[in-house]
Amino acid sequence: MVSERRKAKSGGADAGVFAWAETVQASELLLSAITIQELEMGVLQIERRDAAQGAVLRAWLDQQVLPGFSGRILPVDTAVALRCARLHVPDPRSERNALIAATALVHRMTVVTRNVADFAPTGVPIFNPWDEGL
Repeated sequence: MVSERRKAKSGGADAGVFAWAETVQASELLLSAITIQELEMGVLQIERRDAAQGAVLRAWLDQQVLPGFSGRILPVDTAVALRCARLHVPDPRSERNALIAATALVHRMTVVTRNVADFAPTGVPIFNPWDEGL
């Protein structure tokens, strides 16, 4: 979702995602610390392969995403860790997706993603703006 919003400036964002994002107040959008980890890992991988594109993405993450979500990044705390453990037993899941789902469940939030298949079994509320036909 966060990466898709970056594409809006170039006109490459999905129309449904863009339309949905325009209806939501920024203060209503929160991120899991795990989402920040995933974004950082993606930027680091691009920086290794393509210095110019890596610099663009580094600036986006450091100058837009992190300050833009300041105070709205939810940590992995004890409650999230315990909920994540319960999501893994008896069916192990992707660690990062389980942590994101657990964060949303603990905070009674909805995960906005196109990756419905990985999140649906966790019982977390999901919204997929790519499929909403907005």
